[in-house]
Amino acid sequence: MALMLMTAYFILRPVRDAMASDWSDSEVSMLWNIQFFLAVGIVALYGFAVSRMTLRKLAPFIYSFFSLSFVLFYFLTPWFSNPVLLEKGFYLWVTVFSLLNLSVFWSFVSTIFTKDQCMRLFPFIGAGASAGAMLGPTIPLFFSRAMGLDNLMLVAAITLLLVIPVALYLNRIQAAVDGENQYRQKDGPSVIGGPWWKGFSDVLSNRYLLGIAVFILLYVFLSSFMYFQQKNILAEFSRPERTQILGGIDWIVNLMTFVFAFALTNRMVKYLGMGLTLASVPLLLVLGMGILAFAPWVTILLGVQIARRVGNYSITRPAREMLFTEVSQEERFKAKPVIDVVVYRGGDAVSASLFALLSDGMGLGLGAISCIAAGIASVWAALGVRLGRLYERSDSQDGEGNHDDSLANNHPSLHSAAQR
Repeated sequence: MALMLMTAYFILRPVRDAMASDWSDSEVSMLWNIQFFLAVGIVALYGFAVSRMTLRKLAPFIYSFFSLSFVLFYFLTPWFSNPVLLEKGFYLWVTVFSLLNLSVFWSFVSTIFTKDQCMRLFPFIGAGASAGAMLGPTIPLFFSRAMGLDNLMLVAAITLLLVIPVALYLNRIQAAVDGENQYRQKDGPSVIGGPWWKGFSDVLSNRYLLGIAVFILLYVFLSSFMYFQQKNILAEFSRPERTQILGGIDWIVNLMTFVFAFALTNRMVKYLGMGLTLASVPLLLVLGMGILAFAPWVTILLGVQIARRVGNYSITRPAREMLFTEVSQEERFKAKPVIDVVVYRGGDAVSASLFALLSDGMGLGLGAISCIAAGIASVWAALGVRLGRLYERSDSQDGEGNHDDSLANNHPSLHSAAQR
């Protein structure tokens, strides 16, 4: 599933980014701000669907919906003599899809598999996603001129449809293993119910979920800082040179992620614990940003960027998804998309404005901004250790069969998970 989802997205991403090259920076900046409000609306509608739809049907419905939406874009394009407005809508839609589809996927697999299975399988699932990230770009790379950008939308739509029988198959296999509906066995009724806004309120009221949200927010801040630093330091190169450099980075990142995902994450969680696993990439960035502050060279920046992306895809992301095995089913399907999509896009908007303030407004250079980024990475590492301890504490309670009232009161989601 992960391979096909990432293949579909990486077919669509070059189509989206090719459109953006025709727009001004102000237009793209405005679209980034619109993305946040669109994300809020889409996640609210998703919460409504979760409240009323059986979980067995939820993932197939979501992927069918997005597949049909891209088919609709394909058929609408010839009807517009000036398709700029439609193209901007497509740009926004692909961006929302890029986060929500993965959030739905990780929620789905964390419900299908047990906690122990997740610890073993999530790194391999991440490797499958990396394989899709390598396969997807090859299609527009070799066939975009022959097929045309519009036809790539159809290819992506068909790829998404292929996800549906796999999801149904996993449902049937798990139901056969359990001897009954897996959702009823694990967490109760197959329809979650409850208000659509419950995910938003849970993120604010549950300190464990709020901690995960802040953890992702700090990651987004550092990612945005790295993105803008990369953009600025590559400005001296020609556009073909920049394209070649960035394309090479993508291939190196995906290849290294594919290799490391098999060898690192599950072993790190087993031998170092969840806390140090979550803190490993932030600590690496503290070191990298510190070096970059004193030696702002393009090779060091690109090396830190590669390390950040490989570390996130092969270590941080799979480990972060394991945290959601310790929340209730309702929180997993309602609060998780709020964190993955709304918080992420909100972080994009805020961090972009903050970087502009530091660089253009206050005139800070690469060295000073790198020092600030190193400080953010330090906070990110400390939060990772804290979240890891909460995760392991709950795991210990599961094994011992007793519950700490204070932990249950502070983290209701952990209490409900421990009762499974």
